[in-house]
Amino acid sequence: MGKTKTKDNFTKKIRRGDTVRVIQGKETGKQGKILRVIPEDNRVVVERVNFIKRHVRPTQRNPQGGVIEREAPLPVSNVMLLCPGCAEAARVGMREEGDEKVRFCKKCDVTVDKG
Repeated sequence: MGKTKTKDNFTKKIRRGDTVRVIQGKETGKQGKILRVIPEDNRVVVERVNFIKRHVRPTQRNPQGGVIEREAPLPVSNVMLLCPGCAEAARVGMREEGDEKVRFCKKCDVTVDKG
């Protein structure tokens, strides 16, 4: 039997384009921008963090082949959003302002969402 995959609340609180800091694992302390969110696996791809080497065979598109480096996904629980207000890694909450839900920093109570 396979593992059942469920979406966590983490993926609602971190979105593509957010700046995050890695808080767990071999890349601890590094920060970068979210390139991709994979909610089915509760993972995110962070720019310039968690590089892997991928051996690629020659194809028509890439006739040279060889070894390429690219970012691998990290568990979303290993990253923390950098607050634009206090410039620190902080937990994120959700609240309603008017008729829409917005994210806010739990340290300094600043709205994280743009607009």
